Amino acid sequence: MRWFFHLFLVVLLTACGERSVPPVHSAKELVVLTRSGPTTYATDDTQAAVGFEHDLVSLFAEELELKVRFVVAASDADIVRRLKAQQAHMAAAWLTPDDDPELRRAAPYMMSSNILATHEASLPITEIGRLAGRTVYVVAGSQQAAALREVQASVPDLHIVDRSEEDELGLLEGVAAQRFDAALVDQAVFDIASNYYPELQGTLEIGKPQPVVWMFPADGDPSLIDRADAFIARIQQDGTLARLKDRYFGHVERLDQSDVVAFIERIRSVLPQYRPLFQTAQASTGIDWRLLAALAYQESQWNPLATSPTGVRGMMMLTEDTADHLRVSNRLDPMQSIRAGARYLGDLRDALPDSVREPDRLWLALAAYNLGMGHLNGGRAIAESLKANPDSWYEMKKVLPLLSRPQYYKRLKSGKARGGEAVILVENIRIYADILKRYEAPHLPPERSAKAGETARKTGAGKAKKPAPASPAIAAKPGAPGTPEKRVAPQPEKRPAPQAAAMRSSPPK
Repeated sequence: MRWFFHLFLVVLLTACGERSVPPVHSAKELVVLTRSGPTTYATDDTQAAVGFEHDLVSLFAEELELKVRFVVAASDADIVRRLKAQQAHMAAAWLTPDDDPELRRAAPYMMSSNILATHEASLPITEIGRLAGRTVYVVAGSQQAAALREVQASVPDLHIVDRSEEDELGLLEGVAAQRFDAALVDQAVFDIASNYYPELQGTLEIGKPQPVVWMFPADGDPSLIDRADAFIARIQQDGTLARLKDRYFGHVERLDQSDVVAFIERIRSVLPQYRPLFQTAQASTGIDWRLLAALAYQESQWNPLATSPTGVRGMMMLTEDTADHLRVSNRLDPMQSIRAGARYLGDLRDALPDSVREPDRLWLALAAYNLGMGHLNGGRAIAESLKANPDSWYEMKKVLPLLSRPQYYKRLKSGKARGGEAVILVENIRIYADILKRYEAPHLPPERSAKAGETARKTGAGKAKKPAPASPAIAAKPGAPGTPEKRVAPQPEKRPAPQAAAMRSSPPK
């Protein structure tokens, strides 16, 4: 009888785990199926949920005045199965339309296309017929797997390998490491991964571009689909969708392949000797050390002796006035430069109005690091005159280039500035920071780091601390940084005669 009781208990628990959700109008939460991936849903260093689909659905749930609960499924096929069983109110997982009569869909909000990824050392595949004899990897149960099987009907020698234990980024990592011959993935995922794995090449689009939609069970609440359609129409019209797209995808195609290769090489060869200094700066300011390292690379390519024609110098390319204000005695000393640059960035971020929210707050602070707060405020004034949102980086990066046009800068007390260069700087830093987060582990839990930064700003603490131990690179990532090298000794700074100069750094690369 004991075995019968255990069997009954297993069946009961399984049934409870797969029961349908109550109608949304009577539920206290919106239950949403999704899957992990760079275009959908992930967790950051604090284990907080992030991602394009996550943010989009969260906004929708806020409009419905409901809490949202995400259920991470194993695959697209698993999502469809569970949605048909009404185990969720909807699915948001970068899905393309399905003609299944048991499913319904809302209005499209993105377009998706499939790209074949191969290694640059192999001959590029530019025609469907050249897939004969090749082995292509896909995520099991994905729409890429379905699209490739349609191709297989005309190319019978095409070998398809379904992988259920890896996502699209994992497949692309396998192609980059030459473990896999080729992989079919979403174009947006490929664009993101190309910044981590510059060895990838995408030369063949398979299938026609498809709209990305939210899916609903056919027997679900029809009013929920109506609300979803109205929500998507509104965010397309008011710019919310465009801003969200820019946050996650707007910067991913900025760098050339050669730029990515050079950066990853310097992560291995140069960064280890300065990593403890960036981590110490994070401890005193609360700013992620990888973001500070990305800023320093954009400014000086991690050269502590860098000097520009305008007089800015050092790892963080500080002006003489900024260095004096931050009590830096030697701008060529990387410890002083990194500590001061981090503090300066934190001060700029704190100086922005409370209405500016993250991550826009950080991007605007980086622009001010290049331009100076006076010029950034001039750009904000122009934005307001054009009825653009001065608190949005997406809108400000279209406005800042106007600072070089006479019809705009003549109206400003701050005068002319090279606002377009500031935009390039910020977008490059966003990419460099993303790459560093792929290869380098966080230094401290952000709660501790943020509290340290808040305490430092309140007490005025800014004295150098003993550098923290170097953080190991993320395990099993190709191209992980190597052994730390001996630190370059700072050279005494010989200051030139005072001269008029821009408040901030050298032109971005």
